Amino acid sequence: MHTKLHRVIADVTQRIADRSADSRQAYLDRVRGMATEGPARAGMACSNLAHGFAACDGPDRLAVRALVKPGVAIISSYNDLLSAHQPLDEYPKWLKESVREAGGVAQFAGGVPAMCDGITQGRAGMELSLFSREVIAMSTAIALTHEMFDGALLLGVCDKIVPGLLMGALAFGHLPAILVPAGPMTSGLPNKEKARIRQLFAEGLASREELLAAESASYHGPGTCTFYGTANSNQLVVEVMGLHLPGTSFVHPHTPLRRALTEEAGRQVVRLTRTRGQYTPISDVVDEKSIVNGVVALLATGGSTNHTMHLPAIAAAAGIQLTWDDFADISAVVPLLARVYPNGSADINHFHAAGGVQFLVGELLDAGLLHRDVRTVAGGGLDLYRQEPVLEDGKIVWRDGPVTSLDTDVLRGMADPFEPDGGLRMLTGNLGRAVIKVCAVQHENWVVEAPARVFASQDALTAAFQAGELNHDVVVVVRNQGPRANGMPELHGLTPALGSLMDHGHKVALVTDGRMSGASGKVPAAIQVTPESVTGGPIARLRDGDVIRLDAERGTLDVHVDPEEFASRSVVDEYVPTAWQGMGRELFTALRNAVGPAEQGASVFGVQPTRSWEMA
Repeated sequence: MHTKLHRVIADVTQRIADRSADSRQAYLDRVRGMATEGPARAGMACSNLAHGFAACDGPDRLAVRALVKPGVAIISSYNDLLSAHQPLDEYPKWLKESVREAGGVAQFAGGVPAMCDGITQGRAGMELSLFSREVIAMSTAIALTHEMFDGALLLGVCDKIVPGLLMGALAFGHLPAILVPAGPMTSGLPNKEKARIRQLFAEGLASREELLAAESASYHGPGTCTFYGTANSNQLVVEVMGLHLPGTSFVHPHTPLRRALTEEAGRQVVRLTRTRGQYTPISDVVDEKSIVNGVVALLATGGSTNHTMHLPAIAAAAGIQLTWDDFADISAVVPLLARVYPNGSADINHFHAAGGVQFLVGELLDAGLLHRDVRTVAGGGLDLYRQEPVLEDGKIVWRDGPVTSLDTDVLRGMADPFEPDGGLRMLTGNLGRAVIKVCAVQHENWVVEAPARVFASQDALTAAFQAGELNHDVVVVVRNQGPRANGMPELHGLTPALGSLMDHGHKVALVTDGRMSGASGKVPAAIQVTPESVTGGPIARLRDGDVIRLDAERGTLDVHVDPEEFASRSVVDEYVPTAWQGMGRELFTALRNAVGPAEQGASVFGVQPTRSWEMA
């Protein structure tokens, strides 16, 4: 007998549906009106169609011309600069063959950019990272706007790439779409040792050569980085949302099973087209229930804080309004079932070996914390995602996944969770609203009250640390890091310095309108503070010495200054317009001017900003 859905999960889902009723219906009306009975290209004029198969040859040319077989778009983020995307090189060839085998015809419709936050961390390019999500969404739309296709295969893995692909595909919600990942690299240097070397380097106790040796032993081959950051959070979340084939997320690149899963995605997307009997458009897969399932999976595993922006943006692309309050209410009833670095010592390969997504889904379903009655690209409900893929005689089959964890230091069941609630919390107070990832923070550091030291940049903080100016209890404030200011770059390069202060016995916290991503660690960090500084948010009124209290137990973020005095303070204007030039940043000024707040996904789509300040 199926477990009854948890009351809070049911209530939050209904609240989202009620809030989104008008926007969701408008979205569904729009995308359903785009659907055609036969292959989409059948309605084209001869000249348009001729352009669509001019470069084809052999059976594919005949198939496209014949207007009978469903067409499938391949959209890829392949490049051989990034380890996570290098394995995608071979995928189009495999997919064209498997689509052909299933009775369809596939064409490589377009590529999307894929930048690496690891390479650009602390560099000017990181200021374009978040906006690359919007560019990827628009690039996906450009590929699909040729109207040659009845389904799509979306090839991508990392940070902004998967959300961008999804947002673009949802604009063509009448099409079935399957996300096709590449999998993680094999395990390298243990994450705990990597973090130790980074901190020693920050303290001047390790050389650059020693640091580079440690980093290259950690990031050492093809595949996704193995810590549980945004890339691997992407994979887990979208699998639990039913957008991957079951068991696809964490199979290594360049293995027979990975190739078999990739080829099966090609066959499956053909089965899901309108010309076959299992029509499953992506607009039916991404609904209020699947969005909630994604939030539950994120919280149960202590996933990346970036998804407090990505999931609302993805939801909005499907006409669904998801808020941070929804995250907070779900977090209160979803226990933490996984410890993967940075909220543990294991990497994602250990998580997968311990039972992975299949064990996690089973536990959450049996506890009534996931909606099982959802549509998925596997062709059924979420119970299919209890199954794991294996090869038998060279063919892929799915079998029941593990029902007990194989390593309870990494993955646990509902009867013995690591924590009674989720790994993410929301903070609210007179400094605005923020997100904090508490699953990697020791309980004794969940509450920090100390004088503020205010900085306008990462570099200024680093200089103060190196000069020995922060050797005391301190709440470090780094402002002017929000989406409107400079594109909201990740700031987790600050963690080694702040961690060093903690190790020397000081009470330390970080408050910022920037983001820390999935790599946020042991330092209590109130991130994505909204409203951000350059829009006149309260953190723009902070001064050195103000006493700030970050209380993750109660979910509060406050400055202890007389309210009248605080309100009367002028807003510190440290923003320098010319700083956002060079390295291509000036090309993205229009996006920076239009972007919405972090709480609404930090997206430029559908945003009507109120301008109380002037932006260059």
